[in-house]
Amino acid sequence: MSNKKTGTDGRLNPGLKARHMTMIALGGSIGTGLFLASGGAIASAGPGGALLAYAAVGIMVYFLMTSLGELATYLPDSGSFETYASRFVDPSLGFAMGWNFWYNWAITIAAELSAATLIIKYWFPNSPSLLWSVLFLALILGLNILSVKGYGESEYWFATIKIAVVIIFLVVGVLMIFGIMGGEAVGFSNFTIGDGPFHGGFFAFLGVFMAAGFSFQGTEMVGVAAGESDNPREHVPRAIRQVFWRILLFYILAILVIGLLIPYTNPNLLKSGLESIGVSPFTLVFEKAGLAFAASVMNAVILSSVLSAGNSGMYASSRVLYSLALRGKAPKFLGKLNRRGIPVNALLLTTLVGMLAFLASLFGDGVVYNWLLNASGMCGFITWLGIAISHYRFRRAYMAQGRDLNDLPYKARWFPFGPIFAFILCFIVILGQNLSAFSGETIDWYGVIVSYISVPLFLLVWLGYKWTKKSKLIPLDKCDLEVPDQR
Repeated sequence: MSNKKTGTDGRLNPGLKARHMTMIALGGSIGTGLFLASGGAIASAGPGGALLAYAAVGIMVYFLMTSLGELATYLPDSGSFETYASRFVDPSLGFAMGWNFWYNWAITIAAELSAATLIIKYWFPNSPSLLWSVLFLALILGLNILSVKGYGESEYWFATIKIAVVIIFLVVGVLMIFGIMGGEAVGFSNFTIGDGPFHGGFFAFLGVFMAAGFSFQGTEMVGVAAGESDNPREHVPRAIRQVFWRILLFYILAILVIGLLIPYTNPNLLKSGLESIGVSPFTLVFEKAGLAFAASVMNAVILSSVLSAGNSGMYASSRVLYSLALRGKAPKFLGKLNRRGIPVNALLLTTLVGMLAFLASLFGDGVVYNWLLNASGMCGFITWLGIAISHYRFRRAYMAQGRDLNDLPYKARWFPFGPIFAFILCFIVILGQNLSAFSGETIDWYGVIVSYISVPLFLLVWLGYKWTKKSKLIPLDKCDLEVPDQR
């Protein structure tokens, strides 16, 4: 029996090819976290501290993606995290996971619109923000509403641009380190300036640890996209296997190059916001190499990264909302597909919420928008926790029901260490989100609320559904391991 899906029959359209899945995996975590925030990470914790923090989070993400790979190849479903938690843990956890993921990425659309309008002012400083936001929203809505292939193709090219820039950056950086470009060889001299390579102590390292976690969010998109892959049992493992090399090449080596070429004491590294693109660490290195056009090029690359994040957010959140509707966990009209297999109602509602959140940023000093954004702050980490729990329960249920592990189309290595390690590290990231709020003479309660509000909101949704529906933890021998016909 073929593993390929050959038609929709009222289902999502399987239009994503192998190259789409690979680029969704490769490009998922390359964005402003690397192009901008990496400079602030090096300035805060020194090159050694930043390298160690990103490496630790990178290992965690690798284990999470192998866990997701095992789940998504066995049961490719656009509901992804919601489906796995509902089947293998508890329907109430699946309900909370689905709405948590949808909210996170619907609000992310608004955040990316705000970022895109700020970036475009680099070239058009006097243009109205609202005009650009409408144009960008129309662009990503158009890419998503036409066909799933529109999303796949756009992400393919967005990722290609980002990957090409990082590779060029690494080549230029290595040539500069050895003195072939940009003057004399610097070697490891910048690593030992001041109190390098480690700087700022434990709290600085922990802060970079948090920033690294945010930088890697988006890698889980491949789990949602698996539901519309035309051959998930081949394409998803291939994409997942790219994760280790992506982390090594695009984050670890890039931060190493930045740390070697730019002293962590350089004040420009602290300017890591979108308004400071001219002093992005990538821009600083390119300019040091004598490439005068670096600022404009990096501005265009960062704009493509922001649009890519908004595009992915719209795609993934609409699919999870559609999946919730199919399972009776969201209004029924959101489960409707058009003739091209697009969940158009879920897509339009997600677009509307994203646009309303963006408009909230323009009025009333942005108070409502800031609270909406704060409430989504840790949603991505909660999703990661859910992936680790779901995979652990899935594998335990698979063995408890007497199935052969060799029959799995993709088997995550290092079980049970992988999901347990990822869970513990992710839990530490959540707890340590704003420890500095507790370090003063008095507790900064406003900082605590802003940083941790996602957690009680998630618990409220989870326990509220559990109480009203009387759902319980599913026994391992009762977990639903049946795979629907994918043809």
